Amino acid sequence: MNRKKALILGSAVLLVLVVAGAAAWLLVTSGGELTYKTQAALRKAMPAKAADELSVRGVTLQSPLKCQNLPGWTKHSMRVSCTGTTADNKQVKVLGSGEQQSKKNYFTILVDGRPVVENAQCLGTACHKKS
Repeated sequence: MNRKKALILGSAVLLVLVVAGAAAWLLVTSGGELTYKTQAALRKAMPAKAADELSVRGVTLQSPLKCQNLPGWTKHSMRVSCTGTTADNKQVKVLGSGEQQSKKNYFTILVDGRPVVENAQCLGTACHKKS
């Protein structure tokens, strides 16, 4: 192999490595974004979003949900719990989480101890819009 062919082959290999590296970087960093990026934002949004979700499902709340941070939450692993009562006096519990690593939020709603929503990534009417 002469010098010219070696330079061309080396350049081609280098180009392939750069493209492969860029593609790998995009896969790692393009996991989306959290809807609620902080514990405070998650806690603040949950009462209205959960009430909206329950309304879509025909459940009316007696009063706004009350939310608090769950023990053990961190900047990277957010955890919130909300409680309330339906208009017909059934207990409501809403659990919300956010993971910085996976960049996903998850929500579960229990009414009278039974799951109405399980591990949904979105709450409210915006999640139910028809395409």
